[in-house]
Amino acid sequence: MCPMAASSAPGSSSRHRSRGSLGPVWLCLLLLLSACVPITGTNPGIMARLTRRALEFGQRFGMELLQSLLQKEHELNLEGSYHLPLLGTLTYTVPRIHIQDLQMSNSSVDFAEDVGLRLMVQGARIRLSAEWGARLGAVQDSGSLELHVQDLAVAAVLGVSADADGRPAVWSAGCDARGTDLRLEFHGGHSWLYNLLAHPLQGTLQRELNKQLCIKFHKGVFKLEDALKQMKVSTQLDSFVAIDHSLLGQPAITAEHGDIAIKGEFFRAHKFQQRPSLALPGALPVALPVAQETMLVVAVTDFVANSAAFAYFTAGALRRNISSAVLLRRFPVQLKTQSFGLFTPQLQERFPDQPMELQVWARRQPLFSCRPDAVHGALFGSAEAFVLLPNGTRVPAFLLDIDANVTGKPIITGNRLGATMSLKGLKVTEVTSHVGPVEVQKLETLLSLGLRLFGVPRANKWLQARVPLPTPHGLRLLNPRLSLQEGFMLITTDLQHEP
Repeated sequence: MCPMAASSAPGSSSRHRSRGSLGPVWLCLLLLLSACVPITGTNPGIMARLTRRALEFGQRFGMELLQSLLQKEHELNLEGSYHLPLLGTLTYTVPRIHIQDLQMSNSSVDFAEDVGLRLMVQGARIRLSAEWGARLGAVQDSGSLELHVQDLAVAAVLGVSADADGRPAVWSAGCDARGTDLRLEFHGGHSWLYNLLAHPLQGTLQRELNKQLCIKFHKGVFKLEDALKQMKVSTQLDSFVAIDHSLLGQPAITAEHGDIAIKGEFFRAHKFQQRPSLALPGALPVALPVAQETMLVVAVTDFVANSAAFAYFTAGALRRNISSAVLLRRFPVQLKTQSFGLFTPQLQERFPDQPMELQVWARRQPLFSCRPDAVHGALFGSAEAFVLLPNGTRVPAFLLDIDANVTGKPIITGNRLGATMSLKGLKVTEVTSHVGPVEVQKLETLLSLGLRLFGVPRANKWLQARVPLPTPHGLRLLNPRLSLQEGFMLITTDLQHEP
């Protein structure tokens, strides 16, 4: 049934702009790869779990990003005054600072239960420089300064949730920065005088530095929040369907992992579709059957597969015209009246040695379920045979219902998804015939033999490592494993950075 997806429904392709040729690939693979269980409407089609190992992996890149953000020139606009006995009031300004060196070797990222992520930095060292200006009465002065901070500690919490449209949302849930060992040196101008006053100024600068570190964190969170608001909650895969990958509520965060519930529903592009009663995702077990802790765990229910099947079916994508040029010459049944005359003698008598054509389509939505041994599928098709006369006329010959039971096993090769499939059963039923009775039992036997010998191996070759797995830029899956469970497919993997 999968090859049906290769053609477009009449009149459909002109109404939708295609964004690639993944239609049949997504159909065949996702129908095999996604499978499983009945449930209530708020359950996710896809559940992604990030573990502490994933946070440890991301910590290094997060620290590098933080350092790159901080090691730049930053507006400070620090202004203040200090009363000098006998001399009067000294006013000073520090318009901007530049962080010259930042070392944060002792840092950690953990889950903040029910909130989000917690970043801890201890024993950090920072060296920064700045320009300064001062006025004492009518005397103006300027120069530079260096500030050395030892034993700097920063604790910040990033809250994670979802907005009303299912986009991820973040907020600053807390920040505290404390530097307990600060040394200040003035250069240029009357630095000898200001260095005498450095000790009382160090406290002011220390407080301002602590505040500025958290202000930078808050600003970074605001920028991330604005970027997340622009994220799409659905992606059109081809001219027929799109997938809704919005979040179903706030991520469930414990001390050990964070679970992200994703809707994972396919729908017809640019068209409202009534959800079929069977397409309600099933509840995943609270404890996922993971043999060992990996960085990422993804569970996919058969809601995803069945919603894809329903979307492609209602979009008219599961149709195809088959001519003699498509069939292998070794296939036991050829599209000629002479070949089909073995099953309906009147056909060859009325149209001797004429070419034929088949119109094949899904008369019902394919159904899929995931079990530990394989993904099981039920395909419901119809095929109408036509005789092609020399004058170009297509004469209807007979209409058959062809139903098949298949099993499939998804596989992961590197960063690509693939599958292998097997034909478990085939049933052919005559619906109507304009050329006398059709010996469906004999046709069914030969068709089943031909599909097993030629059709299935050809489909398996086509399905091998067809779809690249979506991964963030610069990351690839490391030692991914895929297992089938009762009601869902489970992918466990580590991540590797590729510059």
